[in-house]
Amino acid sequence: MSNSTTVTQFLLMRFSDVWELRVLHAMLFLLMYLGTLMGNCLIVTVTTLDKKLHSPMYFFLRNLSVLDMCYISVTVPKACVIFLLENRVISMVGCAAQVFFVYLCGCAELLFLSIMAHDRCVAICQPLHYPVIMNPRACVQMTLSSVLSSVVYAGFHTGNTFRLSFCQSNVVHQFFCDVPSLLKLSCSDTLINDILNFISTVVIGGGCFAFITLSYIRIFSTVLKFPTRSERGKAFSTCVPHILVVTVFVSSIAAVYMKPTSHSPTIQDTITSVFYSMFPPFLNPIIYSLRNKQIKEAVK
Repeated sequence: MSNSTTVTQFLLMRFSDVWELRVLHAMLFLLMYLGTLMGNCLIVTVTTLDKKLHSPMYFFLRNLSVLDMCYISVTVPKACVIFLLENRVISMVGCAAQVFFVYLCGCAELLFLSIMAHDRCVAICQPLHYPVIMNPRACVQMTLSSVLSSVVYAGFHTGNTFRLSFCQSNVVHQFFCDVPSLLKLSCSDTLINDILNFISTVVIGGGCFAFITLSYIRIFSTVLKFPTRSERGKAFSTCVPHILVVTVFVSSIAAVYMKPTSHSPTIQDTITSVFYSMFPPFLNPIIYSLRNKQIKEAVK
């Protein structure tokens, strides 16, 4: 400790140091970012202006779209800057802000997807009770409780991470500040952090995934009773993509956050992080909305 220097800023990593590849990566990230903003902004605008879409399902969809725009804005703009410029520095405060908002948006994303799965389950399995169960007050309460619990969750993990001392290398092997990458740089004992990360990933990620899966199992069991094949096919074509997105989201989080800190950093970890930091916000407008007949008609 006496010969160590306390870290006050971090250096983020690129996928490659070759200039042509850096430009290509920046272009791909920027295209995904602009596509995400356009798709989600379109959904927010349409579901707000069209009174036919003022229902619980589209209320949650609008909230998810706003969240997705915030989520991808936490990491991608800074990543494009470090790809194109020589300056890879991010301050301690900026790093802490990225960690906080990544945790906040990631947790809220899982909770919103769980609420939306519950909404569809009630709409299909209990259609007569739907207006009572998913009344406006209940929708607002579920949304606010998801956001507030995500703020507490993000604040706890951010504080628990930055209470550590960083006096080793300041190179974060990631294109944004992520807790598993930061723990590898700490000269403090990170056992408690590892345990808490593992438990929270299992409880939040695993719990939401189990809830969503059970909701869709109930939906499938109800859909199989539909009299016509076209109705069954329509329901399956809607639900299966939802499950795939959630599966990719949760499995990529588990692959990064459930590894021990001692594991050496690899390019696979950086690529895997793209699947939980960029793909869900990019794919959600396509899967949840732009394939929806009512949304298409409203856009026209």
